[in-house]
Amino acid sequence: MVSSLCRMGAIVALGVTLAACSTAPKPPTTLAEVGELRPGSGYALGYLERKSLPNSLALLPTPPKDGSALAASDLDTYRTTRCLRDTPRWQLAAKDANLKFPAAGDAFSCAMDMPINAESSPHLTMLLRRTLLDAGLSTYAAKDNYNRPRPFVAVNETMCTPAEDAQLRKDGSYPSGHASLGWAWALMLAELAPERTDALIARGLAFGQSRVICGVHWQSDVDAGRLMAAATVAKLHANETFRAQMAAAQEEIATARAKGRKSALDCKAEAAALGR
Repeated sequence: MVSSLCRMGAIVALGVTLAACSTAPKPPTTLAEVGELRPGSGYALGYLERKSLPNSLALLPTPPKDGSALAASDLDTYRTTRCLRDTPRWQLAAKDANLKFPAAGDAFSCAMDMPINAESSPHLTMLLRRTLLDAGLSTYAAKDNYNRPRPFVAVNETMCTPAEDAQLRKDGSYPSGHASLGWAWALMLAELAPERTDALIARGLAFGQSRVICGVHWQSDVDAGRLMAAATVAKLHANETFRAQMAAAQEEIATARAKGRKSALDCKAEAAALGR
């Protein structure tokens, strides 16, 4: 009798808990609610306070020193990728450089096999917008400390986004913020859509390599950026708002699959540019 009442009480308690979860308010999906890094910048504030981000200066080794085998490898990789200049892969790399939304959401649309935009997937879109800042800023302790010259500066050549030349000359190369946020996106999206894991991880790798192809990062910068992405995603999973937005994004993905929504991009052209 007592055990039966205990079991019944547990069931009722569980029902109350689930009901509370189902009625909990979902995270914000607009820039006005979330806030911006700087007014008018278009960059949404992250989930994590800057002081709680992983410390790239503590986590990463120093960048390769001039004359070292690693520095020679970086230079060799840079020279090898110069043959891609003005090819479709170069053009895709230039697109990957654009972190402004809605265009930035297109980067993983083909890999996700669905549209990613504020209209049809507001939670998924805001998830990408907010983690962009978390993963990107996680690189700056080391980036500002080492202030490593970028490849196009070191070898005095042009790169794939010439309009950013002056800005990037002042911004350290190690580690890569783009590679960090791109890898963070790949990891999160693969968690949300495990059936698309191979495509998403491949696109995350390519997103980072776009920075090498552009001539704005060394290979070791990109590799270090991916490490910071993994550390950032691990921290994000302890954040309640992030977890709630992940859950809401998963619902949007399920809806998109049920309604047969597909990416509107030329995914065959993207695959061809990536050599797939």
